[in-house]
Amino acid sequence: MKVVRIEHVYKDYLLGEQKVQALKDITLSFDPGVFLAIAGPSGSGKTTLLNLIGCIDTPTSGKIYINDQDVSGRTPDQLADLRARTIGFIFQTFNLLPVLSAAENVEYPLLQRKDLSREERQRRVAHFLDIVGLSKYASHRPNQLSGGQRQRVAIARALAIRPAIVLADEPTANLDHKTGEEILLLMKRINRKLKTTFIFSTHDKRVIAKADRLVRVEDGEISLLGMRKDARWSFARHRAAEGGGNGEVPTEPPAAAAGEQSHADQN
Repeated sequence: MKVVRIEHVYKDYLLGEQKVQALKDITLSFDPGVFLAIAGPSGSGKTTLLNLIGCIDTPTSGKIYINDQDVSGRTPDQLADLRARTIGFIFQTFNLLPVLSAAENVEYPLLQRKDLSREERQRRVAHFLDIVGLSKYASHRPNQLSGGQRQRVAIARALAIRPAIVLADEPTANLDHKTGEEILLLMKRINRKLKTTFIFSTHDKRVIAKADRLVRVEDGEISLLGMRKDARWSFARHRAAEGGGNGEVPTEPPAAAAGEQSHADQN
């Protein structure tokens, strides 16, 4: 079973009276447990693709399957229920509620789950705060935490629903180099220990260096696919890309695979 399957997806937006095609004929599938980076320059469509996988947005045409279930025609309420049970989110700006403690922020997405008792919610909060190393900061509010600690709270919040997929949109963009490295290593350990699928939208070469799969997006189309095995990357040019062919590199993907910008993608 594929945790995500995307079949011939297009996404259009109206900008005034002009139609903008953000994604063009995207076909992809991801295995459970991957640590995958979607890379590309600003405006390439990578954040749009992440939002479609996260059921925050819906495709103009084509099909998206989460755990082999077609989500393309579901209502907003059905998509909200799917997100609450299956998909965790980590954002570059953390998106923590400032009036809530770390523990309350982690618990917040569980409150809409009527199948969970108060005791189960509290057990999950304690468990995942412990996993991210913040048990002793449970009562602290976001303004009492460092950027790295706030991102750890956001990771615990994403994991608390026990998702099949965690989507991370530029999760290291607002962190210094050392803290960003620590957060990436934490997410990698969680990926390996819990077998949770992590999918990143990123410019950050550090994220790509730790990924085991790479999808390069340019102008709304897939231009390059990469797979790491035994510290070596193998690449396949997408059918839409000029030049075609496969290749291998010894360690990390070329800089062009990450995109050259360091700022966050606004698409």
